[in-house]
Amino acid sequence: MPGLVDVHTHFMPERVLHKVWAYFDGLGPLTGGIEWPITYREEEAERAALLRAFGVRAFTAMLYPHKPGMARWLNGWAAGFARRTPDCLHTSTFFPEPGAAAYVREALEHGTRVFKAHVQVGGYDPADEALDACWGLLAEAGTPVVVHCGSGPAPGRHTGPGPMARVLARHPRLRLIVAHLGMPEYEDFLDLAERYAEVRLDTTMAFTGFSERMAPFPRRALPRLAALGDRVLLGTDFPNIPYPYAHQLDALAELALGDEWLRAVCHDNAARLFGLPDTPKPPA
Repeated sequence: MPGLVDVHTHFMPERVLHKVWAYFDGLGPLTGGIEWPITYREEEAERAALLRAFGVRAFTAMLYPHKPGMARWLNGWAAGFARRTPDCLHTSTFFPEPGAAAYVREALEHGTRVFKAHVQVGGYDPADEALDACWGLLAEAGTPVVVHCGSGPAPGRHTGPGPMARVLARHPRLRLIVAHLGMPEYEDFLDLAERYAEVRLDTTMAFTGFSERMAPFPRRALPRLAALGDRVLLGTDFPNIPYPYAHQLDALAELALGDEWLRAVCHDNAARLFGLPDTPKPPA
């Protein structure tokens, strides 16, 4: 295997990232008292170097706004980060606000390869009419969007499968990547992936000892996950994880779904989706 492709890693302006870390430092009440210590608090360049040392050949800069007026600014920062970090898949974001479609179109024209949306933190309904044009642009462009739409670690007003199901009903070709396998509504999001050919799921934090304590994946659903082996992608949440990076890989290997499934998840599926060099041919 030429390396790993991690579709769910976080790089953002330092002051924003430090606020995210402060949020996780105080997350105990939202996780039933389970602490969430950040393992990788290094500076930006060192974090990128760590990913490369782990064997990651391509990664993302998942960043997201929590209020109007942030998204365009974050997109500007992310464009600069992608320019100085060639192995980062240029990432952008959006928020339901006037002008959202305009800056999404602008980001696409400037080479954005993946978008991030965080329904829980943003506190918005993804089926809001203010976002309909954004979803339409992404579906038309075939640009993937990673959406935190599950209700973990704590439910929000618009989390769960219902809102994203309404988006997909209007935009069935949308290349949606459901973050965290949709934790904890795993089976509901498997339903969406089985219904829509362009829906994918990322493994972020799933099956780790930490997440299994809070929201265990139902073992009866493993055959369904195995059957979707060409649409499951490696994600980790690096650096915002309370354990070593390798633990996510170990957790996936311990599922014993086979070497082909593991290789597809850790590299081939994302390499094909993003057209990386040495992209493997699609499965027969």
